[in-house]
Amino acid sequence: MSKAGSYLKKHTEALVKDVGVEPACELTGKSKATLGRYYSDHEEHSGRYMPIDAVAALEAAASYPHVTAALAELNGTRLNFEDSRENDGGTGGVNSDVIALSQRFAMLMSEYHQSIQDGVITVNEAKRLLKETTALQQVLIAMKLHLEDGHL
Repeated sequence: MSKAGSYLKKHTEALVKDVGVEPACELTGKSKATLGRYYSDHEEHSGRYMPIDAVAALEAAASYPHVTAALAELNGTRLNFEDSRENDGGTGGVNSDVIALSQRFAMLMSEYHQSIQDGVITVNEAKRLLKETTALQQVLIAMKLHLEDGHL
């Protein structure tokens, strides 16, 4: 499987798990097994990807547009989110974002410290690090939107 294909499958899995498997089944009309095939890295499923309408339905319910962001990254494109999902419920501005950024970064570093203690980052530890990295990215996006909108 290509690196891009593997990358998309990992982000598809993150999307499904962000929404939850059962709700994802309901939103897409797909079974658990079918959803699992969309992010399976087994050779027999290497050419199978989630249909775009299913991605759109799940991303509308997710905390972050995992697959869309992955596609953008693979193509060297920057996303500009117009519908911000701010961490603080919409109050504050850049000052609140800086505090949230510091908190998220501290959580990422804490997770990294726990993960690297034995000298090996396991798959589960990597998933937790990815989750923290994604949360940090969301704070940065909110901060970017505040700066662009002049909400200082």
